[in-house]
Amino acid sequence: MTPSWYDVLGVEPDATPEEIRTAWQAQIGALGPTDRRFRTLNQAAEVLLDPDQRAAHDAELAGETAPKSTSEPTPVPLEKEPPAVARPAGSAAAVDDPAPTESASAPRPVRTVPTWALLVAGVAATALLVVTIVVGVLQVRAPVDDAGAAEAEGVAARALGPVLSYDYRSLDQDASAARSYMTQRYARDDYDRLFTVIQQNAPGLKAVVQAKVVSTGVTRTGRDRVQVLAFVDQLTTNAKRTAPTVFRNQVTVTMVREDGSWLLDDLSVS
Repeated sequence: MTPSWYDVLGVEPDATPEEIRTAWQAQIGALGPTDRRFRTLNQAAEVLLDPDQRAAHDAELAGETAPKSTSEPTPVPLEKEPPAVARPAGSAAAVDDPAPTESASAPRPVRTVPTWALLVAGVAATALLVVTIVVGVLQVRAPVDDAGAAEAEGVAARALGPVLSYDYRSLDQDASAARSYMTQRYARDDYDRLFTVIQQNAPGLKAVVQAKVVSTGVTRTGRDRVQVLAFVDQLTTNAKRTAPTVFRNQVTVTMVREDGSWLLDDLSVS
């Protein structure tokens, strides 16, 4: 029989979203920073926590559209993409990128999408960022307790909407709202520099990005540090593309506790 995403996470086909999320968090929490299973477990959670993707996957398992493969679930090929370009942490979907990411119920290559360079989509070489989830930077001594980790996760979920969104008609307000969730270091070294590009290009492109957090989970804790993995949908429009293009992203956020408050200190998207 074709292995399913339920098999990957070790849950039953009728498992609730909470049971799926708990199984996913338990498995990735036991892995080392370079374990190759990390990506597979994240893909399994992405499919099973998305109602549309899960429904398609269940249909395949029922034999309605089952792939012929007898080993791993059949990868869904993506359209040919522009060459990837490396850049600092913080990335998003390019507004002039090809068609929206489609729901998939089988493993597929993870599309990496720029977060702040949305507007560079107006240029001929729109870039797709290749990033890896950074999991080994957190200190393991004296980790925060469960209550602290839950608080950091909640702040991260609230922060990702403002941080990964903007509207060409309200750039100053959008940037101010995003910075309120960040450490001064991250705002100065990463966000401000990249947002400058948006401010220069957004009005001409009439670019709008709206981020919606689908699900979150704590993956690592350390001394006054918590790492959170989130599934985020980004809807993007511009002057040339008025119908929203949806990008489904995995976002890794490092939250740090400063003066009793949790602030975003690092961000990467895949």
